[in-house]
Amino acid sequence: MAGVLTILTRHAPLVLALGVFAGLILPDMAAVLGPVLAPSVWGLLFLSMLRIDWQGLGGLVRQPVMLIALVAWLLIASPVLMGAGVWAAGLDGGLATALVLMAGAPPIMSSPALALLIGLDAPLCLAAMIAATLLVPVVLPIVAVGALDLTVATGTGDLALRLALFIGSAVAAGAALRRWLGVGWVARNVTRLDAVAVVLLLLFAVAIMDGVAARLIADPVHVLGFVAAAFAANAGLQLAGAAAFARLGRWRALTTGFVSGNRNMALLLAVLPAATDPDVRLYFALAQIPIYVMPALIRPVYRRLLEGFDTPFDGPGSR
Repeated sequence: MAGVLTILTRHAPLVLALGVFAGLILPDMAAVLGPVLAPSVWGLLFLSMLRIDWQGLGGLVRQPVMLIALVAWLLIASPVLMGAGVWAAGLDGGLATALVLMAGAPPIMSSPALALLIGLDAPLCLAAMIAATLLVPVVLPIVAVGALDLTVATGTGDLALRLALFIGSAVAAGAALRRWLGVGWVARNVTRLDAVAVVLLLLFAVAIMDGVAARLIADPVHVLGFVAAAFAANAGLQLAGAAAFARLGRWRALTTGFVSGNRNMALLLAVLPAATDPDVRLYFALAQIPIYVMPALIRPVYRRLLEGFDTPFDGPGSR
């Protein structure tokens, strides 16, 4: 059993990529797993919060001004910038809404681990991910629904409430269980918890593809256009984030770029009403492809950019 858990965690990116394509190749399986999408997202957030050392988190925030600036960039500046780009490109409908919502979502929950693998500032990723996730119920509805007037089949207050209940319940449950079980129990069961997280991610990766295969067969140009838009948005946000924080030095600028491009749209997908434009859901599903593929593609590039570059991080992923 331990060997299976180790294999799952060691090859997590491959397992998740296979899950996405399994959802496309086996549409009946994706349809069966469709109802578990929201519970799997909640479970992943719960496990992330269970593993976080809340008391030691304060030590990660050595430069609060930089963290505040990063969160403001992620939750406010990015969606506004994306909104301007969408308007300039003449896009409208579900794709335009999805792009702006993506740009206002928090970083993916695996960003600290991926940052460590690539050689970026993992502690900054962790702090930014947590802060942005906790603040997104307040900020995103105001910026996206209120200021940018996006159509998401719900009002500002309702979206804020949905996000607050979904995120708040997972955070509270994870923190409470950690306190009850104790830090020692969590530390002894890290491999098991990681394996459960990979299983939940696999279920999510298959479930989110529910209906995508049918759309691909019916209108391949439309679907492939969304895939191209997803890769372009991911890369574009990474470049914009790195440029916006270039004054912080190459290491942290690249870190900002990384978290800027890889956003947790799963949280939004789990709380958006069923009446939301189907193209929003389609984009969120297809946008998982670059999230799973891009880290493997950019890892050599990031390492080349950081080669011989001194950083405060002295871990195995820094080179």
